[in-house]
Formats: sequence, structure tokens, C-alpha cells
Amino acid sequence: MMGGPNTWEGPVRRLIDLLVVLALPVVCLASFAIPVLAADPAPAGQVTYAVHFTLAPRWLDPGENEGSITPFLTLYAIHDALLKPMPNGPSAPCLAESWTVSPDGLVYEFLLRNGARFHNGEAVMADDVKFSFERYRGANAQVLKEKMKEVRIVDARRIQFRLKEPWPDFITFYGTTASSAGWVVPRKYLQTVGEDGFRKAPIGAGPYRVVSVNPGIEIVLEAFEGYWRKTPRVKRLVLRSLPDETTRAAALKRGDVDIAYFLNGPIAEDVRRTPGLKLTAVRSNTIFSLYFQDQWDAASPWRDPRVRLAASVAIDRKSLNEAEQLGFAGLTGSVVPRYIPSPRPTRARGRRSRTTWPPWASGCGSGPWNAPPFSRAGERASSRAWSSGASAPRATRRRVSRSSPSRAAPSPPGSSRKCRTSTSDRRASWIAASARSCSTRRSASCTIGRSSRPSGRTASSVAWGRGSRSRPSR
Repeated sequence: MMGGPNTWEGPVRRLIDLLVVLALPVVCLASFAIPVLAADPAPAGQVTYAVHFTLAPRWLDPGENEGSITPFLTLYAIHDALLKPMPNGPSAPCLAESWTVSPDGLVYEFLLRNGARFHNGEAVMADDVKFSFERYRGANAQVLKEKMKEVRIVDARRIQFRLKEPWPDFITFYGTTASSAGWVVPRKYLQTVGEDGFRKAPIGAGPYRVVSVNPGIEIVLEAFEGYWRKTPRVKRLVLRSLPDETTRAAALKRGDVDIAYFLNGPIAEDVRRTPGLKLTAVRSNTIFSLYFQDQWDAASPWRDPRVRLAASVAIDRKSLNEAEQLGFAGLTGSVVPRYIPSPRPTRARGRRSRTTWPPWASGCGSGPWNAPPFSRAGERASSRAWSSGASAPRATRRRVSRSSPSRAAPSPPGSSRKCRTSTSDRRASWIAASARSCSTRRSASCTIGRSSRPSGRTASSVAWGRGSRSRPSR
């Protein structure tokens, strides 16, 4: 005989009550174990940077990146990209929440992050991504667009890049500093104000919005509290252009700036000895090297690889590193970054003596290394080269010792124009250029927030001020 409803209600009810009682301690413990997260503090204070280059207005627009690392100082502050190098990876998802590749390698699909907005409050949409890619005209734009069959908008948050054929390097070109094609600008705003209006008042999706721009002199930025990742701690950033190294160091000592980039040699040593200032640096893979542009000329001594090798071996990289970079540089004998194994020139002295130093340098020095601080490195390189066993006419050596590398007439890289400078100027220019091959130079950068130990031995230096007026929030 089956029991009625009351025959099972009692045991089941008691079991349920027991489970509830047992669960109560777990709930209570969990409530005590999970702390209440405090709200992020509001942005406060100001930090002023002294940068070592002239702030060009075109660097406020990711559509015109010329392929150097320099514009990314402003791009990282004002704009954002689908993928970009971050501490957690070389192509970390940013405005793209995730991305996938089709099995045949022809379709890359990106899912945009929900809640990402531009400084004017508009949401970042797939049509902004397509528009930004199509208007991009900077470095590697041609190869990116030649490989692309179609950019298709799937919906408001999904976009596909369809290739003509499999191209494993697509993310390398699209999601790193090889280009800024993946950095997104607001389509509606740019079409409203035009190209010139956008350069004067750019709007992005980055952590800082533009307050004012004084071309070539100063850019003032303010924290964007609607940034999808995290509201910045520092309310206002001032990027001040001070190309002269001595001027940057003096401004730092006076307290006019809080952080100064790219200090070298005696100036960096003086900053390191100054109480209240801290010299630090971070690692990058920028390589400074010497290119023998006349090696393709059959009549040039640089045609002989033994001569080029002798020139490379003659440079005392270690001494140059200590003198100009305070030992921070990573020495290398190749344009290949240090994390990729590469040979270094380590020929014996006797082997070098078999190849005599050419009595004239047929390759003109060109580029920014003819200007300070590279001229100091060139002067040190000249004396090292002559003492290393390389031969040169005595009169030429005397002239070089009196000449400055910065006096050499520059010529564009790859130019076929014949050098019209004197033998001493050509040699001094070449020696100044050879200093670039002494190290793996690191591009200066710094993280807003509490200062920490540098991530590796580096070359470019960043000096932190005393912080009497303002300093990064701790």
C-alpha cells in the first residue's frame, strides 16, 4: 500500500533543511573571503615629459605612420588598436576582444570589445575599423592592401579581413608596430571635420584625449574616464619637445619637467649623480647599424667583405657602450635582434692586419647620427679605430682628430650622388656612422605609475625628476 503525501514529506523536508544549514557556513565564509573592491581613484596631478624629438602633427593621426617607433608615443596615449604590442604579448587583443583564423588561412575575423568608445562618446564599431584600414596610407600600406581581397562587415561588432591567398604574416603587419593600419579612428567625426580638422583636433579611443596642440612644441592631454580598460591615474600629460639633450637635462634639474627621454654620455652620468633624480630605461629591439651603401660599387673598397669585416671588428663596442651609454646597451655584431642567435665579429688581431684600412672612405655618412649625441661616439670611435691595427695615412689621422663628424655633408641613404667633402670629413662621417653599429640601442619609454626596476640592460635613458611639482601617482 502506497503512503500518502505526508509519508515522504517529513524526511525530504528534513534533508532539505540539513543541506541549507550546511550551505550557510560556505556562503558566510565566501562572503568574508571576497573583499569589497574599492573604486578606482579619480585621475589627479600632472606629469610633464621632455621628449627628444620635434612633435609632428601627423603623429596624432594613425593613418600616416611612416614606419618608425617614434609616433607610437602619441598613438598609445590618444588612440587604440584592434591588436597592439602590450606587456602580455606582441599582438595583444585590445579593441578586439578576440580573433580567429579560418582553417584555410584566408579569413581573419575580429570580435570588437563591447563598451569601447571614442572620446566623443561614440561606440567603436566595425565600420570604423574598415574605414581606418582603407584610409591608411602609412608604412606597409601597399603590401597590406595588395594582399587583401575584401574587408567585410559581418555585423556591428564583427569584421572579417579576407585575403587573396594565405599570408601568415598578416598579424605581424596589422597588429604590431610594423604599421598602424589596425589603429581605429572615428569614421563619422573624421568625415565631418575633414583631414585637416582631424589633425588639429584628433579624437581616438585611447586613455587620453587631446586638450591642445602647439605644433612642434607641446601637446597637452587629459585622462579619458570612459576608457574601456582602466581610467588613468594621472589626470594631465604634457609632452614637451626639447630636442637638445643639454636643455632636457637642465629642465629636469630645474623641475620644469618630470621625465626626460634619451640622455647619454656625460650628461646621463651627471643626471645619475644628481640627488633626487633617477636614471632608468626599458628594453626594445631597435638596432642601430652601419650600412656600407657603396659596397655595390665595383670600384669601392667596401666591395670587399674583408674590408667591411675589418671596419666592424675595429670598433671597440664595449668602450663605446661604457662611454656613451653608461654600459646600458646590449652589444651586437648584427642587425638581427639579440634574442635571435647571430654571429659576432671576433676576428683575431693578426687576421685584421691582413686587410689594410682604405685611405679614403667612399661611402658618405648620412642620417641623424651625424648630429649629437652620435658625434661624441664618432670621435671616440675614431681613436679606437686607429689604435686597433687598421692602417691609414698619418696625415688623414691628424685631420680626423681635428674634425667633427657633424660637419660631414649628409646625403640621403641609397643616394648615388658622389661625395664632394674632403677626405677627413668623409672619414669622420663614416666613423660617426660606425658608432651606430656598436650596440642594440633601446628606445626610451616609461610606464606611468610606480617606478620599477628596468626590464633589462638598455641603451636609451629616461630620467625621473624630483617630483616637487608633480609626479606619477603611486
